Amino acid sequence: MTTNDSSPVQRASETFVAEFARWRVDRGMSKKQLAAAMGFDASYVSHVEARRHRPTEDFARRAEAILQSGGAIWQRYKEYDELRATARSRVGPPGRDPPVPDQWLPPGTGLVVERETARLSYVDGKYRCTVRRALYNAGTEPITRYLVRISVDRYPDDPARSNRHHHDHPLSLGELALVASCAGEPMDWRAKTDRDTLKELWLLFENAQGRFPLYPGQRTTIAYSWHIGIDKWGNWFERAIRLPTRQLTVEVEFPAQMRPVVWGVQTSLSAEEVPLRTPITQELSEDGRAVFSWHTEAATLHDYYRLEWRFRGTRPEGAVEEPEDWADPPFVEPAARNGLRAAGVLDRVDRDAAACDGRVLRRR
Repeated sequence: MTTNDSSPVQRASETFVAEFARWRVDRGMSKKQLAAAMGFDASYVSHVEARRHRPTEDFARRAEAILQSGGAIWQRYKEYDELRATARSRVGPPGRDPPVPDQWLPPGTGLVVERETARLSYVDGKYRCTVRRALYNAGTEPITRYLVRISVDRYPDDPARSNRHHHDHPLSLGELALVASCAGEPMDWRAKTDRDTLKELWLLFENAQGRFPLYPGQRTTIAYSWHIGIDKWGNWFERAIRLPTRQLTVEVEFPAQMRPVVWGVQTSLSAEEVPLRTPITQELSEDGRAVFSWHTEAATLHDYYRLEWRFRGTRPEGAVEEPEDWADPPFVEPAARNGLRAAGVLDRVDRDAAACDGRVLRRR
């Protein structure tokens, strides 16, 4: 490998090491303490920071799990790995390390979501939310309940208006019609928090016929669903990562005649809102429904992943008449352009306006 080929890889490796060392110091851990927490020999962290050993996927995953950098350490590793694979592909087979088959988890991790699929569907004037979670008990105690959080916000961009709306139209437990199961076994549930805009519910690993706790080292799948009217639900669907999550799929589904436009954002406790880092896919089902799906295998603890949308087609039955849900904001022509229009200067520009995905592009 030539120096020119390896230089970007070396710089990426140094960036990873610097990020890793910064977070180790910020967390107040010595190299020996961190190595023990990561399950490595006491000298291994020192070797990586001194660049005597190159970083590996397993090392990066363990570092992220222990130091909780909000994905910063893992992102630096992915940048390094991409450059390394590209450089090695020029002189031989692709250079990535074999994937780590099972993500390492620190002792005492507790409950882990190995796979979550959450779908919000518009059906007959209501939204129906269905969530499936594959769970693994990586802790030391049996799991006997699971917390579900349902929060509504009709006007997320106008908190005062949303508060007034939900005060006048509070969310009730009865209208949710919540049902839940664990590996096909019905689950009882109990309310923890009951507010106008927030319901927190314990799904219990039990029913009238018996109990079925999730013991350490065991896996199971839970599924639950609930309904809510579109008069109480805004044009958004958000997943909060409150447990270590390996795979996350978020889907929204509408009748195709509503002509939905969907986009996504990611937020965290320490960073501003940014677009999702990977694209949303769209499919049209045989029964005329538009399904939008987003998937990640790099969900970061305490981050929020949110799909938002608007409609350009037929309003659904029972829809609240909210123009911002449907149309683009009206184009307001600046006063300075009025005189140009009177002179006919802008006529050709407007006639030549292009359409892109149904949106008018105006020349400026």
